[in-house]
Formats: sequence, C-alpha cells, structure tokens
Amino acid sequence: MPPVKHKPRLVALMLDLGWPYKRHAGIFAGTQRYAEEQDWESIIDEFAHNTLPERRSKSLPYDGIIARAHTQLFKRAKRLGMPVVNVWSSSPVRESLPSVFPDFTALGRLRAEHLLARGFRNFATITSPKNQGQELEIKEFSRVVEEAGFRCMTAKVPQNPRRDVAHWRRTEQVIAQCLDTWQLPIGVYAGHEIVGRMIAQIGHARGWRVPEDVAIIAGQNEETLCEHPRPSLTSVEFGYERIGYEAAKLLHRLMDGRKPPSQPILLPPQGLVVRESTDFFAVEDAIVAAALEFISSNSHRRISIDDVARTVSAETRTLQLRFRKFLNRPIATEIRRVRIERAKRELTQSNRRLADIARDVGFGEAMRMYEVFRRELGITPSEYRKQRQLIAKVPSSVAD
Repeated sequence: MPPVKHKPRLVALMLDLGWPYKRHAGIFAGTQRYAEEQDWESIIDEFAHNTLPERRSKSLPYDGIIARAHTQLFKRAKRLGMPVVNVWSSSPVRESLPSVFPDFTALGRLRAEHLLARGFRNFATITSPKNQGQELEIKEFSRVVEEAGFRCMTAKVPQNPRRDVAHWRRTEQVIAQCLDTWQLPIGVYAGHEIVGRMIAQIGHARGWRVPEDVAIIAGQNEETLCEHPRPSLTSVEFGYERIGYEAAKLLHRLMDGRKPPSQPILLPPQGLVVRESTDFFAVEDAIVAAALEFISSNSHRRISIDDVARTVSAETRTLQLRFRKFLNRPIATEIRRVRIERAKRELTQSNRRLADIARDVGFGEAMRMYEVFRRELGITPSEYRKQRQLIAKVPSSVAD
C-alpha cells in the first residue's frame, strides 16, 4: 500500500522584508531552511492579520504564522486558534506569544567584556528608546562594567535617525552633547551601526581618534555599514538565521498541538567580529600595552609568561606586577583569555575538528581546551559550538 501523502503546510511570513536588515532577511532565510527540510509551502504576507478571517470557518488560509507580531495579529490569531511565533523583541504582545529572540543579556556581557579586555576604564552607551533588546543589553553591559569598578554613562537617540532631517539633527545633537561629557579614552557601545558611524564622524571633527580616543562596538554586524568607510566598526554577529530556523521549529511543535514554552527561547550570539574601531589597548603603561599586543598576535603559539616578558624587555616579576596594577589580572589569564576567544571564533565559524582548533589556537591538545572551557565557561567546546549553530536551548515545556 503506497504511503499516504500529506498536504504541505502553508506558513505565512510577516517579517517586514522591505527593510534589508539581518534581523529581517536573516530570520527569513532561517525559516526557509527549515521549511525546505519539512517540505512546507511558504507565503510572504505582510498583512496576514487582514488575510485571516474575523471568525472561525471550516478552512483557514494558513496553518501557522511566523511574524514580527503586533496587537492586531495577536488578537485575530487568538480568536481563530491560529499558532503564531513572534520574532520581534520589542513587540507589544511579546509577553503573550511564544517567541524566539537573541540572548540580549549575553550580548551586553560580550560587548562589555571586550572593551574591558582592551583596557578601557571609561564607558558609555548610546542606544534607542523603547527597544526591549537594547535595554537588556545596556543593563548587563552596565552591570559588568560596574562590577569591574567603573561607571557607564548612558544616552538615548531617536530610533530611526534617517526618518527625516529633524531626527538626524536631533541624533547629532545628542551625540555631540555626550562627547562634551566623556573622559578619554573611552569604550562605547552604540546600538546601531549608523549611530556608531555618527560618533566616529563627530569625534573626527573634534580631532579625536578611533580607536585610540574612542573605541566603538556597534550594532548587529551589518557588514556594509561596519566595513565602510574606515575605520571599520567592531560588531557582534547575532545569528539571525538560527532565530528564523528555531522559530519555524517551534511553530512546527505548536501546529502539532504541543504546548508553547513558558518563556521565550533565547539564542546566544555567534560571536564578536573585531575590526579597527576597537583594535587598540587603552593602557597607560606602554610596556603592558606592548605585552598585550604581543599576546594578541602570538597566542596561537606555545608562548609562556617569560616569552612575553623577554619581548618587551622586562623582568617577568616586574611585568606581572604591572599587569596586576593596570589590568588587575595576571599575564597567564590574558594569554588564556585570548586563546579562548580565538577558539570561540573557530568553533562558531567553522566545522573543523576540535583537535585541529585546539592546536591552532595555542591549547595544544583538545583535552586541554576541553578543561579550560569547562572551568572558564561552564560548558564544553562541543556544547559551545552547538549553541551557536542552528540549535537552540529549548525550554522543557516544549522538549520532545
């Protein structure tokens, strides 16, 4: 008897694709990857809330919807019993719908730790109001900075500076006022790449250098805005394709009649993309700065504390004391930290064997890398890789 063929599911995608941002196009790409695996039929419908009938009928136009969900869609879908997965972190109905988001707390921590590792002691954030994701980032960014013994200044600019000339001028004004109060050198988190560009431009007009005076980590790694013009901007790769994939995976469960998770599914960032805007060590001591540069360039080799000291023509004990004074950490910790960061990038951006990665980033053997990851991060290298590929940590209420 031939197998029964099931009608492919029809899923609407309401993702505001007119905006060519990763948070739109990347999520769309992730949904399509899952749809192809499941043989779904996808329909792009930016007005799905109008397409849905007002009352339940024998047949509905879709089996489920993945959306940047707003109130109208939520109300109509709820009335019809239509499964919806939300992917908009600032959605007014985010508390009422199953959702998949980036782990914004982890993103804020990653940004702060990067600037702290570069030796900065002054910090600021310039983000947009009413942006739930950025609010979570700021909270964690400030917490990490304050835990290290420093203060963080915060400011808000219009959500969309390009909306009209008034919004653009207002953004310039806020940034200029911030620059008037900053103490250099300073590490800055800008919520959007365009804001990072404006900080660099306004600072340049004052004779400030990037990254020597102002180090900038900005946005969500929109490559065109990050890489041009110079200086290129350091950013964070959110991994939006994974969010789209996991949203489709969650919708699959809901369409099968399973219960939604009690909390949003959060996916960790894929990693930091370091560019010119933070390629600097803001350390008052020239010898420590030279040692940091040597470690950054040579951590993939089997270098020792003595190797670092010889390179900067200092006694090992003297250099250790300077590291403690200016960075509050020993040389060995910095070597290990840089190796971990290299390993993170390799684990996220490639499918190379763990043994090869461990050798090339300076750990020597896979077991040594395993031990360091377990001790420093609380997870294994394999677990770290899985978390940043198309696999998310799913709450137990939706687990198989």
